[in-house]
Amino acid sequence: MQVYAADRVFTGTGWLNDHAVLVDDGWIKDIVPLDELPGDQHSIFHSPILAPGFIDLQIYGAAGKLFSAYPEPDSLHKLYEQCLSGGTHLFLPTVATNTTTVFYQCIDAVRKYLDANGKGVAGLHLEGPWINPEKRGAHTREHIHPPEMNEVKTLIEYGKGIIKMITLAPEVCSQEVLEFLSSENIILSAGHSNATYQQGIDAFNAGIPAATHLFNAMSAFHHREPGLPAAVMQHNRVMSSIIPDGYHVDFDVISIAKKVIKDRLFIITDAVTETTIGPYRHTFTDGRYLSGGVLSGSALTMAQGVKNLVRFAGVEPDEALRMASLFPASLLGRSMEYGKIETGFRAAFATLDVNLDIVDPSA
Repeated sequence: MQVYAADRVFTGTGWLNDHAVLVDDGWIKDIVPLDELPGDQHSIFHSPILAPGFIDLQIYGAAGKLFSAYPEPDSLHKLYEQCLSGGTHLFLPTVATNTTTVFYQCIDAVRKYLDANGKGVAGLHLEGPWINPEKRGAHTREHIHPPEMNEVKTLIEYGKGIIKMITLAPEVCSQEVLEFLSSENIILSAGHSNATYQQGIDAFNAGIPAATHLFNAMSAFHHREPGLPAAVMQHNRVMSSIIPDGYHVDFDVISIAKKVIKDRLFIITDAVTETTIGPYRHTFTDGRYLSGGVLSGSALTMAQGVKNLVRFAGVEPDEALRMASLFPASLLGRSMEYGKIETGFRAAFATLDVNLDIVDPSA
């Protein structure tokens, strides 16, 4: 039995002072006050704050190995280590618009990684190629195209059980394609899209449950043409990710969006890594990454994102923690395993100090 003690435990719904979490074989068995802790317990770890482990639904690579450039299990091992250092226990390695060959290689790599009991990977996130070229951002133009049903079916069949999420522009996809993808238990997310407000509302009403990196690479929020951001805000079910690094979206805008979207807004890192091969040559510049002079990714960890929400966007700590854990777990369909510290949940924890920085609980 392992024991994780903390001055404060955030359960996902509230705070417990001076409690310990008892863990057996990777699952939470009990939560008890410290003064009621059995004396024969061993492997006691301590941290000022114990919170549910974070979940990152969009991250591209780590340690110089962008996954699309190095589609192999070792890239995923490095990505897991990087994620864990920022409090993240579950993530979707992400591949931007690319060739079919690269998509297949990434599917193969994820399958091999999982077959070898690799940790942390919840599936694969394909961002593109079925996006709007007018809102491609740093995505390569040559591979962007509307989806054809035969192409879609072939890719999804090859990636069955691996592809978990696809970012696409709903206005370039037929209803037939969208309905097929939804029937395959794939999370569809509207992004890199020039959809009008009404097109966005229609897509969400038709079943698309999410939007990708709110405000970035999508139609603008204008008072006469409200665009896709307003459709996200106005809809009562759709969830959306946002990147809280201060470069992708101004923190005051995040604060405004949070007040409107509430528990439908969650955070991602959108993190990349220095890359010198392949179509995406990411260069670290002044706190973020550029590719061809275009903003192409962040240098965030999820823990840094949580801290930024609290310090710069006025989000309460408990809500910031939920935006990094419980809310993405809900979209992923795994909110009965992750996102809370409760008996029967997985023992996936972020160990933090009072400043919300990651600490080593064994130190």
